[in-house]
Amino acid sequence: MAVAPMDTVAPVRRPPRRAETGAGRRSRINGHLLRLPFYLLALTMVAPFYWLLITVFKPPSELARTPPSFVPRSPTFANFYDPGWTAQGVNPGHLQGIFQRFQVDFGFWRFLFNSLLITTTITAGSLLICSLAAYVIAKHDIRGRRVIFLMIIASMMVPWQTTLIPNYVIMRNLGWLDSYAAYIVPALAKAFVLFFLVQFLQSLPNELIQAARVDGAGEWRIWWRIVLPLLRPALAAMSIFIVLAEWNNFLWPLIIVQSDEMANLPVALARLNSYFAGPDHQGAIMAGGLLASVPTIVFFLVFQRYFTRGIALSGLKG
Repeated sequence: MAVAPMDTVAPVRRPPRRAETGAGRRSRINGHLLRLPFYLLALTMVAPFYWLLITVFKPPSELARTPPSFVPRSPTFANFYDPGWTAQGVNPGHLQGIFQRFQVDFGFWRFLFNSLLITTTITAGSLLICSLAAYVIAKHDIRGRRVIFLMIIASMMVPWQTTLIPNYVIMRNLGWLDSYAAYIVPALAKAFVLFFLVQFLQSLPNELIQAARVDGAGEWRIWWRIVLPLLRPALAAMSIFIVLAEWNNFLWPLIIVQSDEMANLPVALARLNSYFAGPDHQGAIMAGGLLASVPTIVFFLVFQRYFTRGIALSGLKG
């Protein structure tokens, strides 16, 4: 059978696109009208971030203008760093950039390091502890596990504000105030994460665990080789909740932190705002807020597909 050369084969023509009918156009418009409340809700969520973004690039003269402008007319990067500023003989109230304002105390990178260390340690420690506890509760027939699980669920109904004073007293008696231990230790046990992981593990077949035990695998090996890989979507989903909560944590660090050296980014920004109040300094404060939100945005964009998968699979029952 002869095969025609490639240059002689006629290109495949796509059929012309049909013109949209009146009924189809009306259906599309009705769909947009039905989604209009969601569009407005999305706009209310995006509007504060847009205002933050344009304020970062406004000079002080535009920040004090009435009515305010929704687009920077004279964009500037001085709110991040002012190259014309020198440290000698300058009042700290006249600093322009956010990095220079933080240099008055310990520097932006010190507060960023505190937030990164605390958030990373709490996230890894919580997932480790909760995955172990979830494996025991979901896949081990121990006496009283239902009661234990109900107590964990009941602890989720207690407002977290009621634990501030007891936790503070414990940290003071242990001598942990103004230390990383006061940040990390009280935040390791998270009832919601444990509850979520238990629900996820209950959807997995018990035959996997039983087959590993028959083959002679110990409990630690089963947890490491079987449970953890299966928990990966759920752990990724919970890591987003933990990272966002701990990165933006303000009240508890404000209570336990006594020195500027141990402050995280939210506390440092709040103190900086109190030091440099007024419209002339709001651009630099907004720049600090933007820099503090970038890591959480990047983290969510990277792990959002795992988040969706973990939430979906947690509702399946094997």
